[in-house]
Amino acid sequence: MLFIDPHVHMVSRTTDDYQAMRAAGIVALIEPAFWLGQPRTEVGSFKDYYSTLVGWERFRSAQFGIRHYCTIGLNSKEANNEPLAEAVMDLLPLFAAKEGVVAIGEIGYDDQTKAEDKYFRLQIELAKELDLPILIHTPHRDKKNGTYKSMDVLEEHGCDPTKVIIDHCNEETAKEVLDRGYWTAFTIYPGTKMGNERMVELVQHYGPERIIIDSSADWGISDPLSVPKTAALMLERGVPKAHVEMTCYSNALAAYSQSGQMKEEHWLKPDAVDDSLLFSGNSVLRGGRPSKKSDNIIEN
Repeated sequence: MLFIDPHVHMVSRTTDDYQAMRAAGIVALIEPAFWLGQPRTEVGSFKDYYSTLVGWERFRSAQFGIRHYCTIGLNSKEANNEPLAEAVMDLLPLFAAKEGVVAIGEIGYDDQTKAEDKYFRLQIELAKELDLPILIHTPHRDKKNGTYKSMDVLEEHGCDPTKVIIDHCNEETAKEVLDRGYWTAFTIYPGTKMGNERMVELVQHYGPERIIIDSSADWGISDPLSVPKTAALMLERGVPKAHVEMTCYSNALAAYSQSGQMKEEHWLKPDAVDDSLLFSGNSVLRGGRPSKKSDNIIEN
């Protein structure tokens, strides 16, 4: 079985993670722009970070046989520094048009401040202008109200719910998000957000339509293999294979392929990994293993 992890922060992961993900069947991933654990102080740090997402991480992932895409946005937490946020807004259109960018995101609310609301709305309009999907971050605190408010704002702006992915959903928010027609994504994150046992129960209850499973793996206690592990548990618990494939692969593809950037052919018929390739003079594999065409052939 093939998997897509449509929300994973690989900038915080190691090459061992890339190897393990590929061995587990992950053939494509999406890396959303997010905050880095401490405040950025200059717009240049955003520029370098976005450049990493569309450049170095894209290259690094390809060297392990995984197709890398990303989303570009000003994270809600960082929107509260308004002078810096204004400068970042000038950068976003430049990076959102880059190859491999499949959405504007992750955007939305953190503490649900006026500044967060302002830059959420501006980025919704940017996504509409560029005809890109939108990835929504729902807040960790007051999640239910923040999630409902996010959808209210999207509807005020006339967004098509089929082009919006609402992430970090849980049992409290899932029904409303599904009922309002949005892609409903769940982060399998040990100890918080959503465990895979609970995820299995949700799929059994709601079925697979418009449900997306991801890992959001970052620098904290998280697992970049959450998607294949949850898929295995679903199969073990009797969830039909077709439903597993939808929630762990094809729904993400359907949602993000609306960008025109994400296509199944990218990983079903990939180029062979060449460990002699360099990015800005740097090698990932460093001759650590020989290049073999068979290393990167995807078997259905």
